[in-house]
Amino acid sequence: MSASNHSSLGIKPPISYKALIMALIFLLIALAGLSYVKWWPYYHKAIKAATEHSIGSSILTGDQATGPDPSIQAAWDYAAGYFKSVWKAAVLGILLGSLVQVLLPSQWLLRVLGKANFKSTALGGLASLPGMMCTCCAAPIAVGLRKKNVSVGASLAFWLGNPVLNPATLIFMTFVLSWKFTLMRLGFGLILTFAVSYFAERFAGKSEIPENVVETVDTIVELEGSLLSRWVRNVGSMSLTVIPAYFFSVLLLGGARAWMFPALGEGAMNGILAVIIFTIAGTLFVIPTAAEIPIIGTFLSFGFGTGVAGALLVTLPTISLPSLLMVYRSYPRRVVWFVLFSVIGLGLLSGLVGSFIL
Repeated sequence: MSASNHSSLGIKPPISYKALIMALIFLLIALAGLSYVKWWPYYHKAIKAATEHSIGSSILTGDQATGPDPSIQAAWDYAAGYFKSVWKAAVLGILLGSLVQVLLPSQWLLRVLGKANFKSTALGGLASLPGMMCTCCAAPIAVGLRKKNVSVGASLAFWLGNPVLNPATLIFMTFVLSWKFTLMRLGFGLILTFAVSYFAERFAGKSEIPENVVETVDTIVELEGSLLSRWVRNVGSMSLTVIPAYFFSVLLLGGARAWMFPALGEGAMNGILAVIIFTIAGTLFVIPTAAEIPIIGTFLSFGFGTGVAGALLVTLPTISLPSLLMVYRSYPRRVVWFVLFSVIGLGLLSGLVGSFIL
């Protein structure tokens, strides 16, 4: 029976065995990749955090209050340290982002994550929890989901949920900083992942996928070429789009970090101006997964106020200039700007809350 006949009878066409096998292959690759890149290393890092109450020094400034003066060498040093930390996860992100487009059944994705409603957004956010990726490594997967017509809300929830609801980061944070930081991060993370993503869907306008498209899309995709040829095209296109913007923006931010996170006078360290400066800087700057923990710890040790700590707690991991550049073409412009200003606004609010409770 054809897809149109199924539609006329009100019956959802079944997903073929071929589609189920491809989905299983994707799942196995994702499980293997995440186990190697994320889950096993984070198990050992959790033990280190519990026993030593540390997960390392600040990638931003080392053991100093501020980073080196802006220079080409400073840019290169930060980029080298950063990419050494994230390259495996970045490769995995690009791999999974391309495989999403060729292995996962479009029928299933559109039914589960293709609706402009809170259910799809919530499922996208829940799907992010096992990923534990930083914003830049999760961005290619979000791009892949958007190319499969996954809704704005669901793909954003997946992208934002990876860094801000990362269970491993929450565990590290509890041991290294305190449970207060963990509860604050969890509360603001839930708002970012589910509320901001849902309201961003409203900004995107109506984007429901017609049922006849949902039912026939897999057949159309199969006509576009073999699995291997489609994957090569997708990974090539994604690499050309993602890698140059990623590399050069990390260099730029690494070179400018002393300007973005300046050394302040004793009084200014605890003022509202410091919260505003560090909120904006934290929103744009790029860090590996969980690097906000030693960064915040270092700033606190040098006398920066808990308002600054609260602002960085939300802004540093959530988005960055490189990750925004990666996803910019995949969303309506107003959605990207809405997410950017939402992160800044919530960062300022977190800074104010942090001033009182941290």
